[in-house]
Amino acid sequence: MPTMSTLLGQLPVFAQNPIHRRTFLSTGFLAGAGLGLADLFRYQTAFAEQKSYQSFEGTAKSVIHIFLPGGIAQQESFDPKPYAPVEYRGDFGSIDTAINGVRFGETLPQTAKIADKLTIIRSMTHGEAAHERGTHNMFTGYRPSPALSYPSIGSVISHEYGPRENLPPYVCIPNVPNEYAGSGYLSSSYSPFSLGSDPAAGKGFKVRDLDMPQGMDHERFARRQHALEMVNKKFTQQQKDDSIAAMDSFYQRAYSLINSEKARDAFDLGKESDEMKNRYGVNTAGSRLLMARRLVEAGVRLVNVTYGGWDMHDNIVNGFRNQMPSFDQAFAALVSDLDERGLLKETVVMVSSEFGRTPKINNTSGRDHWPKVFSVAMAGGGFKRGYVHGASDSTSAFPDLDPVSPEDLFATVYHCLGIVADKELMAPGARPIEIIDGGKVLTEILA
Repeated sequence: MPTMSTLLGQLPVFAQNPIHRRTFLSTGFLAGAGLGLADLFRYQTAFAEQKSYQSFEGTAKSVIHIFLPGGIAQQESFDPKPYAPVEYRGDFGSIDTAINGVRFGETLPQTAKIADKLTIIRSMTHGEAAHERGTHNMFTGYRPSPALSYPSIGSVISHEYGPRENLPPYVCIPNVPNEYAGSGYLSSSYSPFSLGSDPAAGKGFKVRDLDMPQGMDHERFARRQHALEMVNKKFTQQQKDDSIAAMDSFYQRAYSLINSEKARDAFDLGKESDEMKNRYGVNTAGSRLLMARRLVEAGVRLVNVTYGGWDMHDNIVNGFRNQMPSFDQAFAALVSDLDERGLLKETVVMVSSEFGRTPKINNTSGRDHWPKVFSVAMAGGGFKRGYVHGASDSTSAFPDLDPVSPEDLFATVYHCLGIVADKELMAPGARPIEIIDGGKVLTEILA
């Protein structure tokens, strides 16, 4: 049977309008539409099959998505090939981890020590070798489409669960990393909250729009808020407009954030001890991941952290030596810190990139784009501890065991959060679109 989206696309414009659907689905309306009784039954069945699943109690309450833009090499990180010829394995060695028989690249010594808290997926695969398209896959769980802008995982979670503890449900550190991290076809009210500043800036760090404007006291602020509410109410009475509702939602969340001392404190790294800052590392990676821990601890549902640039077509050895030590320290500290606080069991930590790198070192001592197999690291929130899922072949060219698609990965993360991945959300034109289309929950990697 044709899908719901396909059938809706075949309907006359008046039938796609939700106001007229009930009228349309009556035999008395058939003559003017030029449709037969068989067409009516076919459309009725399609409408009846539209899914609307309720969320359930998942194993996770929050997600920290650490995105390493550019495409990190699996061979130099989570999937080294110590027995491959040097032109494939590269110049780095490999080291033992806390998982018996599993090795990581030598630039991950701290992460290797906490590998018994991780699930490593070594068989991620998709077909998009361009940065933009691969990034789209790893933020939305969908291949890019010219016909529709898909929402990121953070915006879907924001849509399904909303804010908690007066905090934005979806926060990006330090900024929204790309156009695919947004709300897509969902309302802009589900867009991410961007810090607008880097926590690594030290005393110069200031979260955008977190404090009242200079010269504004609480009484004056309350008067302006009331005036704005009256204006918005007048507009919404005269004209039903989603953009007005979205803007009103933004303002209400901003008011809650400014008025809540607890919420504002969540963004204050000054509340952390010097010992804790040193544990994560007083640098870009350490400050951003420490901020991520503070935010999920306070109630943010998804924190996206972007770190580094991993598009290493040239001199991959120097690239890793410059960027990986800070990440290695901060990531190991984050996972251990969450575990010690009892937060890891309810927080999914995901380290991803848009794709991997070519099996063979190129003529400029780097590796090029390679989406056919790469690695993702997971921790907490219902994932197994000390587990490696899937495998790449001997040169890290293709999956050799249990290939995992972005759809599978996202369906599994949504499952941990209690969100049914094939639930349909409504896109413009009254088009019901599944949160994830076709992915399967990887129960074998769940505890």
